Amino acid sequence: EPPDTPNDFSCQTQDMRIVTCTWSQGGDTHLYGRHSPKYTLSEEFSQKTVPCTVSCSEQCSCSWDIGQQRICNITVTVENPLGKKTATDVFDVTHRIYPAAPFQLWEESTDTEITLYWKHRNKEIELFCQTEVIQPDGQVELHNSSDAQLHSGSVTLGGLQPYTEYTARVHCGAAKHFWRWSEWSEALTIRTKEASPSGKLDIWREITPVLGGRNVTLFWKQAPSFRANARSISYEVTWEKVEDGSKPESISFSSVYNSTRISIDNHSYRISIMAKNNVNYSLPSVLIIPRATGNSRNTLFCSFVGTKELKEEQVNGTDDGIFISWEPRHIYDSYIIDWCNFPMLQPCDLQWKRFGPNTSSALINSAAFVPGVRYNFHVYGSVANTASLLERKTGYLRELPTLLDPVVEKVELTFNAVTLSWDSYPTNKSQFGFVRGYHVYVSPIQEKCSLKGSKKHVLPDGSVLCKYTIENPEEKRYTVKHLLSNTKYKLVVKAYTSGGETPIVNFIYIDTPFNSNVLYLLVLLVIVPSLVAAICRWKMKW
Repeated sequence: EPPDTPNDFSCQTQDMRIVTCTWSQGGDTHLYGRHSPKYTLSEEFSQKTVPCTVSCSEQCSCSWDIGQQRICNITVTVENPLGKKTATDVFDVTHRIYPAAPFQLWEESTDTEITLYWKHRNKEIELFCQTEVIQPDGQVELHNSSDAQLHSGSVTLGGLQPYTEYTARVHCGAAKHFWRWSEWSEALTIRTKEASPSGKLDIWREITPVLGGRNVTLFWKQAPSFRANARSISYEVTWEKVEDGSKPESISFSSVYNSTRISIDNHSYRISIMAKNNVNYSLPSVLIIPRATGNSRNTLFCSFVGTKELKEEQVNGTDDGIFISWEPRHIYDSYIIDWCNFPMLQPCDLQWKRFGPNTSSALINSAAFVPGVRYNFHVYGSVANTASLLERKTGYLRELPTLLDPVVEKVELTFNAVTLSWDSYPTNKSQFGFVRGYHVYVSPIQEKCSLKGSKKHVLPDGSVLCKYTIENPEEKRYTVKHLLSNTKYKLVVKAYTSGGETPIVNFIYIDTPFNSNVLYLLVLLVIVPSLVAAICRWKMKW
């Protein structure tokens, strides 16, 4: 086959002396050896053959020295015994500059600024360069710069984060007649200098009354806006009395710690926690612990003014967390909710979240939340760094059936009724769900449950029970009426939650007594008439 016309034929230079032309080979001609396609290049203005050696792999290329020539008309010719094809490129050398990649990158940096420098091989050509900066989050920024010095270039990158790694590389193009970018330089990874910690720590406390004072467990964590700005940090905790201005006490901790416990008396205290690195301290985070009120009902988590007992309100869980709402009060500048991730353990992994003054509800979620565990939440209002307990909540991510069923402690029988009592059943004890009420099950005499006030309930094995529902969990006594006398029954009492109830396993068995009224009626209707008849008959015979 004859050769194809050379595709994508184009010429360029890095230094305006050595020109390189490239093109695509085209399809297979199926001619080999001395009959394979032959390439030649010629310059039309000088009517000379270009003195270069063609090499082909993925693309074909040919390079040669053009000397002082600036306008070129290059033709590539490909031919074999079956035909010949040509392609032409006419160009001004100054418009086809493809610079060499910048090299020898180095930098100077501060905590928020990097100046990047590089060198050029194209020393006679004015270049326009572009710097690619990869941010810590993977985002890419491009910065343009014009190189006034022909042998080197630089760019200053500002607004950076302290003690943070950035990766930069540079490529350049001709400033006057841009043709294409050079290859990228080698990438340089740069870390900015350290600076003082920015932002403040998020701090909280847990107060436990003890004889003569209080134990205060302090917790701290890095808020989303906090940055260490250094290789390592430590923490400094300081506390002092508010009233008398006594000498503060302080203690330092390494970065692996996020809590400590201090002991204070019943006076009001100011507690501050700061992060520290090799440069300086962060701004202090402050808590005020009010003076103890003498209220014997101080709880584990709170120190608040007033003696009113706060009722615990039940809250509901969802697939995404546990929904908490509270009544907003205009006097507070923020709200805090705290809870334990593992309420049955000590320490319980206390957690807390802060909310703005215009917030009155939140969905609390945690990877530690599991179905069947009761979580207790405390809602605080904070003003002037002083927190007051406002509301208490308790709830489950999802309720499960309770494993603790009522134990029937007392059974009272009549010939047509039975009264069951389970007075000591602990409805407020920690369960797998809130006890919402009870079901009383009674075995019927016939398959169809006809006991008044009951509903038919079919067990997995197909047997039938009559079910009565008690919707008040504090009502722990129930009378099943309309039973038959002198009859065997089996009964069971089950507690239920929003998650249902456990399968029925054990029954209690009763025998209703014989109905004495029936006996009296039998005597009146059968025995007495028979006796009267017998006496009359005897008299008649006599």
